[in-house]
Amino acid sequence: MKKFALIPVVLLLLSVKSHAQIFIADSCKVSFFSEATIENIAATNSISKPLLSTATGDIQVSISNQDFIFKKKLMQEHFNEDYMESDKYPYTVFKGKVNEKVDYEKDGDNAVTVTGNMVMHGVTKAITIPGTISIKKGIIYVKADFIIKMADYNIKIPSMLGSNIAEQVAVSLTSKMKPYDFKK
Repeated sequence: MKKFALIPVVLLLLSVKSHAQIFIADSCKVSFFSEATIENIAATNSISKPLLSTATGDIQVSISNQDFIFKKKLMQEHFNEDYMESDKYPYTVFKGKVNEKVDYEKDGDNAVTVTGNMVMHGVTKAITIPGTISIKKGIIYVKADFIIKMADYNIKIPSMLGSNIAEQVAVSLTSKMKPYDFKK
């Protein structure tokens, strides 16, 4: 199943001109938090490998829904079986473009927005995500914090749990990206 997650990666790499610089995540953490009446819901995924083309500003990340880790196993089961239906919709994918011009050769912090399509739970939605791209000695650090509304992606909350689960989720992504070595 995880082999299919590499297909978008290969397509992005092939679509970029050979002289363009591609960066791939050396490490990445995607987490979400939802405040709930009975118990807060939080999970983290450290498996994904975002890609960034510094020539075009294209950025892409594919996240395996089943790789989110919860403190409680039961929460993880409910997330995968009842809400995300991870067997049917195994990945959440974002493909977008950095809206601002960034000098990737110059160290510093850059406030950016990235506009693109998020595909989650079988629904494609255009979104703009605010974030920061920081460059330090040839390494790119990406940070983004944004809100996802469950209803936007047809993620149903059972009525008996409605007051216990928030209708929106705070998402955070941090990634350290290094130049991709095409020779490997």
